[in-house]
Amino acid sequence: MRALVVGGTGPTGPFLVNGLLQRGYEVTIFHRGTHEIPEIPPEVEHLHGDPHFRETIDKTLLGRSFDLAVVTYGRIRFIAEALVGKVGRFVGVGGVAGYRGYMDPYALTPTALPLGVSEDAAVVDREEELRFAYLIAQTEQVVLEHHPSAAYFRYPYVYGPYQLIPREWCVIRRILDGRPHIIVPDGGLSLTTHGYAANLAHAVLLAVDQPEASAGQIYNCGDETQLTLHQVIEVIAAAMEAELEIVSMPHELAVPARPYCMHDTPHHRVVDLTKIKTQLGYRDLVPVDEALARTVAWYREHPPEPGGETEQRLQDPFAYAEEDRLIAAYRESVERLAEIPVAAAPDRPHPYAHPKEPGQDRDHRAR
Repeated sequence: MRALVVGGTGPTGPFLVNGLLQRGYEVTIFHRGTHEIPEIPPEVEHLHGDPHFRETIDKTLLGRSFDLAVVTYGRIRFIAEALVGKVGRFVGVGGVAGYRGYMDPYALTPTALPLGVSEDAAVVDREEELRFAYLIAQTEQVVLEHHPSAAYFRYPYVYGPYQLIPREWCVIRRILDGRPHIIVPDGGLSLTTHGYAANLAHAVLLAVDQPEASAGQIYNCGDETQLTLHQVIEVIAAAMEAELEIVSMPHELAVPARPYCMHDTPHHRVVDLTKIKTQLGYRDLVPVDEALARTVAWYREHPPEPGGETEQRLQDPFAYAEEDRLIAAYRESVERLAEIPVAAAPDRPHPYAHPKEPGQDRDHRAR
């Protein structure tokens, strides 16, 4: 059996490639060749080409056919077209950003996505609304039109090694730099679905193992357990045996937190995993605490260059002096606001009656 993996050197790539090898496939990866990683075994064939353009896709795959294609990278709609008649089974990976309201919460009424978005929720269907999200949603349809038995996965934010924008590094570096505190918006209580790379690869491989059950299906995926930003920071600090004060302030003021919040609005973005759990039997391979600890360990061993390409993509200036001034000014403002007299609501007793004797219409608190 021959399998093609388009991508293969990103966060989930090594887990997919090695999972297919364990299943007896001869694996070829198709990627640009801009970087190689040691987790890909030497027996894996590499096809170097650009998977973003139909002409370079056709040139790279000329004369090749495969029993299975797992496509995680490039312009997937072009790859789907190019592989018609050349692949037995197509498994594609897109993203959750195609849902209407994911990128722009104000596109919905009431504002923002409900908690637990299922696969049949509305996606962006007009380019004028939001081109990026529209193309994500349209790609799914192109794949299923050309490969009716395909399975398609909506990835959330992926954490683990080789992430291009590792939000965990924003926290890790602050701890390594000896920072005593870190800013979070609104208590760090927002929830956004994330997935550890090994867990997401496991989800995709479940479709490889169950071609009939997953044929023609679109699946949300992510970790079963989702942590708030506050909890993520707590877990990272614990993994590094560090103390880090988490300083909450309103989202509008918590500008330094934007790189590790991942979004410009404070709304929840949580998808429902019921379908993949019931149809394919998905369960996390790696618990979230352990997954974050592994991620921390990897980035401590492979730290991005200060001010280098990764930190530039994160757009985190690590401007500690400005953060300290912001925290000091915010705390001073809170102290001044606390001086304003505000009438406090009276304490409310438990609403249910607790009679002391049988037959009482009202108890001692007239309930």
